[in-house]
Formats: sequence, structure tokens, C-alpha cells
Amino acid sequence: MSSTTTTSSVRPVPGFQTNITSRLAEFPWWGLFIILSAIFLSYNFITNAKYQDIIVTLSAGIKLTIEITLIAYAFAVIIGLATAFGQVSKNVIIKNIALLYVQIIRGVPIIVQIFYVALVIVPGAISLINALGNQLVALGWLQPDNFLVSLTARKVDYVVRGIIALAISYGAFSSEIFRAGIQSIEKGQIEAAHALGLNWIKTMRLVILPQAIRRVLPPLGNDFIAMLKESSLLSAIGVGEITQLGKKYSGASFLFPETYNTVAFLYLSMTLLLSLGVKTMERRLSTEEEH
Repeated sequence: MSSTTTTSSVRPVPGFQTNITSRLAEFPWWGLFIILSAIFLSYNFITNAKYQDIIVTLSAGIKLTIEITLIAYAFAVIIGLATAFGQVSKNVIIKNIALLYVQIIRGVPIIVQIFYVALVIVPGAISLINALGNQLVALGWLQPDNFLVSLTARKVDYVVRGIIALAISYGAFSSEIFRAGIQSIEKGQIEAAHALGLNWIKTMRLVILPQAIRRVLPPLGNDFIAMLKESSLLSAIGVGEITQLGKKYSGASFLFPETYNTVAFLYLSMTLLLSLGVKTMERRLSTEEEH
């Protein structure tokens, strides 16, 4: 009697293997790395006295960074909206002035703009204010010791100069966002508004801007995040934000890895939280437009 041995081999299902491979490829490994880094740094913040001292030192810089970003971006949005109106204006002079401002700002590095505003524009503006004050004194309209004459460049804090520089810089970027949003509105709506007797101002205020603002909110949010990071450049003029305080602390303590790990972690934490907020806002706006 002969016996036959049957050997069965188990082969992986192609579809299952492909599914696993695709999931591994799509897994957010970068997020895992950030989480592990955050756990490591958080553990050190709790247990390591050096990291605790660094956090205490940088706490004032965190507050100043947030304040600078909020104030500067508020002014940047105002400048950007006004400049966007200038870019879409039918007045040739206003349109070219707006375009000139945008092209210059977008063509010059932000660090150069910060130095130029802090060391050239602000002192120059103060000189003009002093000249105006002296002229008004000569006319007998003001007293010799008035504010316009007594104002000096030393009285203008570098935090204020940095805020002015960031506002001017990001005003140009905001302008392009607003311009794109305004021009994305269908021309038929503008024609319909004119047919109803609305002038240019009312058309913008009642018809165009309400729709355009909804479309530009996510890009404006991304610009806000970018400004938060760019505020670190103000350390070049001595503003005591996170980077500047970190540079001073590491120079005095020689704890360079610990200090800059903390500085990077603080910026990353703030930008990730803001990015999640922007993405949430973008999804809600998209859902509302679909309905």
C-alpha cells in the first residue's frame, strides 16, 4: 500500500498584504516622532532642574512673542485690506502705489526690512515729526516744549519698532490674500449690485467682502502662523522674545542643546496648535459652502 503525502502551503492574500503596506506607507511617522520628542522633553521639564530653569527664563519671552504677533498681525490685516483695495482700484495712481509697496516688500528679505524699519524709517519719521513740531512752534501754534519737538528715537522702544516692521512686511502678504479673495468673487454679483443702485463702497461692504473674507480666512490663519515664527527675527534688534532670551541664557550657561531643544519645542507646540485650528476652520467653512 502506497501513501501519498500532501503538503499544503499557506500563501498570503495579495489584497491583505497590499492593504498593510499602504497603511504603513500612509502612517504619519512624522507625528509619531513629534509625540515621542514631546514626551521626552515633557519628562525633562518635570524631572530635570536645568530644563525647569530654562522654561522659567523663557516664560517672559513666550508672553512677548504672543503679544507682538497679535498686535503686529492686527495692523498687518488693516494694511493688507487697504492695499488690496488699492490694487483693485481703477485710480491709476492709487493702484500703482499699492503695487509698488507690495513688490518692494515681497522682494526684500524680512530681516532686512526689520533693520530698515528699526534703524532708518523710525528715526527718519521722528525727524519729520520734530521738524513739524518746530514749524508749529514758529507759527505760534504750540509751546516750545511740546511732544512733537521732545520726541526722540531713544524713546521709541525696539519692541514697537519690531511690531511696525512685521506689520509692514505682512501687510503686503495679507494684501495679496485679500486681493485674490476679492477677485475670486464672480463679476456678475458686482454687476447685479450696481444694477440695484449700490455704489462701489456699498458693493464692497455688503456684497464682496462678506464672501471674500470667508474664502481668505484659512490663508490669513497660515500667515499668522508664519508671523509667529518670523517674530524670532526680532532677536536681531535685541527684542526679548523667545529666541533672544534663549540666546542669552545659552550664552551664559553653555547649555546649548537643552536651551534650543526647549526653544524649538515651544515654537513647534504653538504652530502645531494653530495649524490644527486653521485646518478645523477650513473644514467648517468648506462644509458650510457645500450646504
